Amino acid sequence: MRQYRQILEDTQHLMREAEYTRREFWRRADLKTAAGFTNSATWYRDYFAREIVGRIPPASLPANPRSRLLYETNGVRGYEVVLDVHPDVFAYGILCVPVTATALPDAAAGRPAERRPVVVCQHGLEGRPRDVAHPDVQNNAYHRYAFRLAERGFVTFAPQNPYIGGTRFRQVLRQAQPLGLTLWSFMVRQHEVITGWLASLDFVDPERIAFYGLSYGGKTAMRVPVLVDRYCLSICSADYNEWIWKNVSARAPYSYLWTIEYDMPEFDLGNTFNYAELSWLIFPRPFMVERGHDDGVAPDEWVAYEFAKTRRHYVKLGFGDRAAIEFFDGPHSIHGVGTFEFLARTLNWPAGAPR
Repeated sequence: MRQYRQILEDTQHLMREAEYTRREFWRRADLKTAAGFTNSATWYRDYFAREIVGRIPPASLPANPRSRLLYETNGVRGYEVVLDVHPDVFAYGILCVPVTATALPDAAAGRPAERRPVVVCQHGLEGRPRDVAHPDVQNNAYHRYAFRLAERGFVTFAPQNPYIGGTRFRQVLRQAQPLGLTLWSFMVRQHEVITGWLASLDFVDPERIAFYGLSYGGKTAMRVPVLVDRYCLSICSADYNEWIWKNVSARAPYSYLWTIEYDMPEFDLGNTFNYAELSWLIFPRPFMVERGHDDGVAPDEWVAYEFAKTRRHYVKLGFGDRAAIEFFDGPHSIHGVGTFEFLARTLNWPAGAPR
């Protein structure tokens, strides 16, 4: 028991010291100007990709998109889409297209072809694209937010991420880790193919492809847009956190030490990138957090403490209007108020108002 307590206290000591270790790790970053920081952040982004996420080769197959109509209602068409990445590796999701987005240009009427912004809407643990993008599915965590955004005129895409199947995806992770890989290694390549295909659609503006994810989709929002440059902004819902405490604390009831989710720890993250530092790698692209007061993933204090570092970074480098947080009186779910306004403003889509 004495040895156990010594080992435990060692981990708790490292957790308390991690903030200072990260400060030392970030000493080479230029924090004086936006341009200087962006240049110096290249090294950190490469380190994150190489040492934390792990790299697999880029897609080896053409996307070869296959689609079929899933529904048409309320001015929105939903399509199931499959895209190739590698042999036996593919990307799948539901594309929601406002009918008006595909209207033919009419030169005589002065109506040119219009390119719409896209919001990639990511489900959480054990989720499905239908949970967020099908008008007949009412999930209390997602509230059909991909479909609702499409009703407002956005094109949306809801991908299937691989964190599904109980312990099966965690077994894949355990096989990947000795190779220096993670689930994110595969997801990054899938999202590269997804965003590349979206950018090729003639009704999509390739410069306005946003990411908005809840829970495990929020974890995705903190990692994948760091490494997929086509994402012009990121929204983390119901996940932003003091991530090191969340993984390591032996006292806080919010800690993953008390749950079955053994897939959460990432190699050496405490000494390199907490959620604030990950948001710095998204900078200067817009970034937002959506947080319910009754969300059991963490207390508000943890979220606010960590986001203060995100906010200060954006403000000090002259982009304070691009970082936002919304606290709302609710649970672990999409709220879809401040975030929808943030999307309409940052994606320059004033038509994105309720109908």
